Amino acid sequence: MMATATIERALNPASAPLRNGVFIAVVGPSGAGKDTIMDFAREAVQGQPDFYFVRRVVTRPSTVDAEDHDTLSEAEFMDARRAGAFCHCWEAHGLHYGLPVSVDHQVEKGVVAVANVSRGILPALRESYANLVVVHITASHEVLAQRLAARGREDAEEIKQRLMRAAPNACDPADAVMIDNSGAVADAGSAFVAVLKKSAAFAAVSEQI
Repeated sequence: MMATATIERALNPASAPLRNGVFIAVVGPSGAGKDTIMDFAREAVQGQPDFYFVRRVVTRPSTVDAEDHDTLSEAEFMDARRAGAFCHCWEAHGLHYGLPVSVDHQVEKGVVAVANVSRGILPALRESYANLVVVHITASHEVLAQRLAARGREDAEEIKQRLMRAAPNACDPADAVMIDNSGAVADAGSAFVAVLKKSAAFAAVSEQI
């Protein structure tokens, strides 16, 4: 599911303002189970100060079948953005998403920050963090379709559009660590935890240089 050589290339320091820690950008199509895999990893490394799982701010109410996030109205979000509350933000599917400035503080401290992001902000993340690892969580077309239908948020046409966006395209990062979550959560989750631990070991060495 993952290749050590790929992680090594992704962790190669570049010219960027923040280089003590590592930022792990989790991307992938709707229905791939990104939140599920991140929850698995969060529990696996619970209590370890080397890891910081970012709580996003979204202009959408929090529900039991979606990620646990902080909610703001669109007006409140814009006010917070103008006030400098976010280090990165983007818009997708008619919603606004923001990562709190605490992310930068954690990376400066040498921590591994983990966040579910849109691949559209990857260029900005590369400029902000010297040590960026992109983890692309995906699943087969059939599994994605089943999961999207089961959660009941979209109609058939909306699901079709999401599946079309899930197809590989030129915007997909070539250096991403690929994790297939078509099968057991423990398999994909363990692969993701391995990426986190490798990143933490890299950050620990970097701080000593």
